[in-house]
Amino acid sequence: MMERPLPSSIPATPGVYLYKDASGRIIYVGKARDLRRRVLSYFRPADQLTAKTQAMMAKAESIEFLNTTTEKEALLLEASLIKKHRPHYNICLRDDKQYVMFRLSEREPFPRLEIVRRMKKRDGARYFGPFTSALAARETWKTIHRLFPLRRCSDRAMKNRETPCLYHHIHLCAAPCVDAVTPEGYADMTRRVALLLSGKSTELIDLLRAAMEKASNELDFERAASLRDQIRAIEKTVEKQGIVLQSGGDMDVLGLVSLPEGLALGVVFVRHGLVQDRSAFFWPGLGLEDASELLWSFLSQFYHADRSIPPRIVLPYLPWCAGAEGPALAVDSQSALVAGTSSTSMGSPFMADGNVTPCFCGKGTLNSDDAERELTVIEQAAAMLAEQERAEQEKLEAQRAACADMRDDGGSPEDGRAALEAVLSEMRGGQVRLAVPRNEEERHLLDMARSNARESAKNRKDASLADRLAAAFRWDRPVVRVECADVSHTGGEATKVGAVVYEDGRPLKEDYRVWNIDGAGGDDYAALTMWARRRLEHGEPWPDLLLIDGGRGQLAAVDKVLREELATDETEGRLPFLLAGIAKARDERGHADRRAGNVADRIFVPGRSNPLPLREGCPELLFLQVVRDAAHDFSIGRHRQARAKQAFSGELQQLPGIGPKTARLLWDHFDSVVEMKSASLARIMELPGIGKKKAEAIFASLKKM
Repeated sequence: MMERPLPSSIPATPGVYLYKDASGRIIYVGKARDLRRRVLSYFRPADQLTAKTQAMMAKAESIEFLNTTTEKEALLLEASLIKKHRPHYNICLRDDKQYVMFRLSEREPFPRLEIVRRMKKRDGARYFGPFTSALAARETWKTIHRLFPLRRCSDRAMKNRETPCLYHHIHLCAAPCVDAVTPEGYADMTRRVALLLSGKSTELIDLLRAAMEKASNELDFERAASLRDQIRAIEKTVEKQGIVLQSGGDMDVLGLVSLPEGLALGVVFVRHGLVQDRSAFFWPGLGLEDASELLWSFLSQFYHADRSIPPRIVLPYLPWCAGAEGPALAVDSQSALVAGTSSTSMGSPFMADGNVTPCFCGKGTLNSDDAERELTVIEQAAAMLAEQERAEQEKLEAQRAACADMRDDGGSPEDGRAALEAVLSEMRGGQVRLAVPRNEEERHLLDMARSNARESAKNRKDASLADRLAAAFRWDRPVVRVECADVSHTGGEATKVGAVVYEDGRPLKEDYRVWNIDGAGGDDYAALTMWARRRLEHGEPWPDLLLIDGGRGQLAAVDKVLREELATDETEGRLPFLLAGIAKARDERGHADRRAGNVADRIFVPGRSNPLPLREGCPELLFLQVVRDAAHDFSIGRHRQARAKQAFSGELQQLPGIGPKTARLLWDHFDSVVEMKSASLARIMELPGIGKKKAEAIFASLKKM
């Protein structure tokens, strides 16, 4: 455990502090309005610290500081560093994927309904969502296209089309590409789509019914029948939707549940007064003392500029301070009872002045004067609840004492809340309010979020995958982040090493990387050696398991490079992460068994001649095979792209005005041959080092291809 630093060595400014272990790895990131007060609060007697803080301080060997000018900047920096380094003692949001949304442009004369994962600010489009399931969103998208014949083709395809596509002939597209519909008529259709996606199905049905009656009065029975069928289809589509907020509005509601295995958090997305979707998260091994830190860490990591942020976010309670283990706890356990000390706005019938007050009906159940009689079942339950209340009260009092210094960092609870609201408001481009439930409707949504979190935590199929992997490799912590590398080349040409990343059993495609390897000459060992050195230069975040697609030889090549840099005397010669190789199983002749469905691959680790004794078809081995296959496909795909570019670059260099440098310049700025040929003269002139005369020559050459 590190010694208490001198107060004069710690800046008394807002900022971020980083605790590091003996190997220099970041194990905790925190923020404070006053770094000096916050950091010194960690050096109290051990009985005044939470169990997690004690474990963290036992591993900490050094601390670094990053100063900021405001607490808001410190909050943003803290969230960024947690996402980048994934410190072991921080509460990290593992599932921070982009949820899908519907995008409907309002600037185009004939817009299409798109499914996107990122929201662009000020692009003249309306967004509807989010949806946690891309499959469900696509089914909704198909339903909308059956109701309204919007175009599906891209802008480029629409401009180049001269005859209607098949969708028009089966009455699923209005064919704006051949002027089969007017801009006014198409705009009227998109307004109806917007009404449906906004949850205003009643207004839409009234509008369609009025149009149907008008068509019927004008004796246009064919159009009236079409509108009738559309009304019936819409009513069938929305019949299962129920309004949860009579006043409408958008909000996210967060519910927190304490389970024996850890903490679960549910989110209910409400848009236009309707429950749009739900999501749930689970953190094993966390207790009630971690609830406040979990809430604030979740808010700072889950929401960002590319995600739909509502103007109101409802929390189960407001912690004392952002990022601290606060005592103001109102967390629903497996029963319906809510425990808390400072949050009385939950609206529970058991809450009275912040204390839990069990209430039972029945004569003589609680006020009997007969002390000698046997307690009834109800009285036993009341006594048990009272005992639980006293134990919880003592625990919360201890937490309050432990949190006293945490709130003494120069800020107040309102300061932390205001800083987080300011960050979220800036991301949203409008005001965002953090609050507790204010009425029965919002309390019902909070119960819904809790119930969803509880059921999702119980039904998690991959909850123990990280622990299973740790047990298989005999590692002292869960194996959450897995990185796998594979080499791909053709006769030593265009050698690529692709690396994929999985967290909690799911791919993180934004962390996929590919390295160009020159000089390996078709030698996989040399290619992996070069890649390992470049991977060291790339630095953190390190995975919990680095998997190499290959046997003992490939594994030894990577292990040698990594140990030279990362395995020191301070770490007792160990790498800060697991290293393993995965190789195809061998048949009776000693050849690699590449038959489809083979589940007998072998896992090698450094210093062991035999593979790990993993059972064929066990979940750990199947998962590692999935990761290896993803790395193989990714590496081969990038290698094929490089080969295609090389082949086409030769053809480019045969054109007038295009040499090796120009061909390389074109590939740096265009992703495909089609994009090069469709580029305008002005676009080519924008390339660095290309003048008007040369641009005209390149433009003419590309058009002749």
